[in-house]
Amino acid sequence: MSHLRAFARFWWDFVVGDDWRVAAGLAVALTLTWLLEHEGVAAWWLLPVAVGLVLAESVRREARKSS
Repeated sequence: MSHLRAFARFWWDFVVGDDWRVAAGLAVALTLTWLLEHEGVAAWWLLPVAVGLVLAESVRREARKSS
C-alpha cells in the first residue's frame, strides 16, 4: 500500500504542484473546452486564453504577496 500511496502523492504533486488554483483553473478550462467541442463548437481558442489568464492571475497573486 505504501507504493500506491507514494505513486498517488507523486502525481498529486506533479499535477497540482504549489498552487491548487492553477490546477483547478486549467481543469475547468479543459472540461469547458471538451464540452464545447463535444457540442460541435470550435473552441480551440479557449485553452490558450485560459492558460494566459490563469498564468497572469497566478503571477499577480504572487507579486502582491511579496510586496
